[in-house]
Amino acid sequence: MNTSPPRPAPGRPTHSAALTAAAAAGCLLVAGCSGAGATRSAADTRAAGTARLKIAMVSHGDRGDAFWDRVRKGAADAAAKDDVELTYANDPDGAGQAELVRDAIRDKVDGIAVTLAKPEAMKAPITEAKKAGIPVVALNSGIDDWKSSGALEYFGQDESVAGRAVGDKLDDLRAKRTLCVIHERGNIALEARCAGVKKTFGGQTSLAYVDGTDMTTVTESIAARLRQDPGIDEVVTNGAQFALAAVKSVKEAGSRARVATFDLNDDLVKAVQSGDVQFAVDQQPYLQGYLAVDALWLYRTNGNISGGGESPVLTGPAFVTKTNVAEVAQFAANGTR
Repeated sequence: MNTSPPRPAPGRPTHSAALTAAAAAGCLLVAGCSGAGATRSAADTRAAGTARLKIAMVSHGDRGDAFWDRVRKGAADAAAKDDVELTYANDPDGAGQAELVRDAIRDKVDGIAVTLAKPEAMKAPITEAKKAGIPVVALNSGIDDWKSSGALEYFGQDESVAGRAVGDKLDDLRAKRTLCVIHERGNIALEARCAGVKKTFGGQTSLAYVDGTDMTTVTESIAARLRQDPGIDEVVTNGAQFALAAVKSVKEAGSRARVATFDLNDDLVKAVQSGDVQFAVDQQPYLQGYLAVDALWLYRTNGNISGGGESPVLTGPAFVTKTNVAEVAQFAANGTR
């Protein structure tokens, strides 16, 4: 993770049955509202000589995280389809992210897509955007806060539901003691996942807070906890790169713990294939980015709001295991899963 957040940069081009259903439902909820009109090219929706729509995406993601590369790729692909000018900016600090939203407002963009990992920090800038006549949609985090924050729509998974599903899965795998690793303090999505695990898992769940900006420290911290408590038989992480670090931690500690995780990347898919990681929970970051940008375009060009602005569009969760990972691998290689 980066310790010196970048400023806005121009956007560039950068599914198991449950997963397919989630993707299809999301696309239908967003695109289906506009009927046949949604099949028209973006150029057809603009009068000759009018400016392209400008959309800003502002996330709490860190530079170098493959998860956010997938979000950005989805956003860029939607922007290319819709003939939208897209910019992307990120800052893991709540105040910094809020200021980036204000930058987008000053740039007079036509729409803003924002993550709500720290929702309290985002309420004021979202209100400012609405006062400026700029529609805002939320993605990835903030399923319990998007409506109260003033966003029109939400695209992502219910992190509490995802966590509870993992707890049930661990029971099925006969785990007894789980260590749930949180790599960013104050991130409500990560907290909700681990709380969900603890709620349904029949065994003991403990938390480990690590510095997600330093992978060496992450590996050492997890290894230390495993040495301290050799009874831990499952490590659950909140990101693919942290799962890969946990695999190293298990080896360093001489532990017999297994590793599972939320979220995917190319290397994590290979780790599931090899058996180094038991399973991953896929929330489809590409789809989140794509739907967020496409929804703003639909709202601006046709007044569409998915779910009537009352229901979130869920993009997950779905389990990726050794039995179905081959179905996902080809898409992961393309950067769309």
